[in-house]
Amino acid sequence: MTEPTLGAGNFLDQAIAANPQRAVPFVYSHHTDHRGAVVLRGHSLLDLAALRDQYARWYWANGVRPGEPVGVVVGEGLEPLLHFLALSALGAVPALVNDAMRHEVMVRYLNHVGVVGIVADDPTRLASAYREDPLRRPRFITMAAEIQAFDAESVRLPEVYPYRHDPDDVVALIHSSGTTGTPKSTILAHRQFWDGKQPRMLRFPAEPYDRLMSLMPHTHAGGLSYFLTATLLGLPTVVMSDWRRAVVEPVMEAFQPTMVASFPRTFVELATGELPVKGAAKVHSWFNTGDSAHYGHIRRLVQLGERPAGLIEPWLLPHQKAEQPALPGSQFIDGLGSSEMGMALFGQVTTPESARDDRCVGKPLEVVLKAAVLDESGDEVPDGTVGLLGVVTPSRTPGYWNNPKLTGTFELAGYWLTGDVARRDADGNFHHLDRTVDVIDTAAGPVYSLPIEEVLLADCADLVQDCSVVGVPGAAGEGQRPIAVVRLQADAGHADAALVQDAANKALAAAGLAELAAVSIAREPQDFPLGPTGKVLKRELRTRFATLFTGR
Repeated sequence: MTEPTLGAGNFLDQAIAANPQRAVPFVYSHHTDHRGAVVLRGHSLLDLAALRDQYARWYWANGVRPGEPVGVVVGEGLEPLLHFLALSALGAVPALVNDAMRHEVMVRYLNHVGVVGIVADDPTRLASAYREDPLRRPRFITMAAEIQAFDAESVRLPEVYPYRHDPDDVVALIHSSGTTGTPKSTILAHRQFWDGKQPRMLRFPAEPYDRLMSLMPHTHAGGLSYFLTATLLGLPTVVMSDWRRAVVEPVMEAFQPTMVASFPRTFVELATGELPVKGAAKVHSWFNTGDSAHYGHIRRLVQLGERPAGLIEPWLLPHQKAEQPALPGSQFIDGLGSSEMGMALFGQVTTPESARDDRCVGKPLEVVLKAAVLDESGDEVPDGTVGLLGVVTPSRTPGYWNNPKLTGTFELAGYWLTGDVARRDADGNFHHLDRTVDVIDTAAGPVYSLPIEEVLLADCADLVQDCSVVGVPGAAGEGQRPIAVVRLQADAGHADAALVQDAANKALAAAGLAELAAVSIAREPQDFPLGPTGKVLKRELRTRFATLFTGR
């Protein structure tokens, strides 16, 4: 941390130089053997460097040079991180793509980035697409297995290796989830993406026995952020390649993590049905980022695990052990962040003892120079007033790749607009109410979807496993009307839309929130569309139900 050149482009080499245990495995991949047993394979800092150098030799032999973007479309887990390390060590720019992205969207995204090459687990469809558009074809479209099998000794690395990054050098391009449209290409820079993580290093983890399970997509800034932190700390970490509970729970039981980091998608599954008591027996902290999690799910997860002495008061983990007995249950740290923010910039802790406080994301973290709720002119609004959430922080993205106009739309009066609607209370806590594009404009005024979802998940938990609330056009003069698409609990399959709507509206009325105009039951996966990062595609739901009340 005292090294001024440390950043997202060279953290592996800094860790190798500083850590005397550089040959000890600490990052684990996983697979299931022929008997169905989970097998964990450990990789040391030196192992990572050797794999990085092998991949870098292939890229260098194929003409990749500093500043050039390369598309990486490989399955989640350790593999995208190795490509990131290899390309950044050459000064190139990895454009990491979640392989769950729809193919036609992926091609548009890669064309927008202007990649000079593409590496993919299965490049067949990509190669076919570029045969129909040969003028846009990158210099190479290669199967990832070819790089894994490359004879690295046949190629010399450049004379200056690893590449020496300037603070503003681009180290990666991370696409947005696409929940609001075509994915945006967010720039991560060498120093910018390291800014803000220093306080986390001081208090994370608490004890030498701590073990992290990273369920973040590792083609996303969240996964990269936790990997960077774990590498610099030498923190034993299992890097997951799948976020579904059926895969996650057996690995939890084998690895016995004390900390779990994920997007809300996995927390929804883990909190649904029978709790994973065995796998979470040692968990003391759950870390969420991206979209805020819902209290209905959080309250179940914090019943699991055990908190060691001293883990009761601090925001993350203690500076030193306090003289306190261990407590049953765990803590859930809900961090509001995004690729554009560089990390989670707000944090709210929930424990079994916490009072319910819907949509509260807490106070800004140390890296935030200023956070405010703004009106459309960029002026701060009074506490309690809803407005646009803006932040001033060195961790924010330099902007969007090849799109300065789009970058400018998120800048207002010196703030970076996060794309969220929020309010601040008199104690300085922020409450996240909605994404700006998801606000429901009813005839009676704006209605915010997230507080409604909160009530459905917490107060109708006997019926509702998961839900998404959107606004669709009403009849003439009605504006938009709120509807909910609901996934039912496993033992509530008998419930119909009318029953769920009646229960939901009673709970919403008691909470003083707008009632639902309709409910649709999602009985098949396609009824509840998810994007590549597991977020519900509200734009698709709005289109699907656009004529529900108009009949057109």
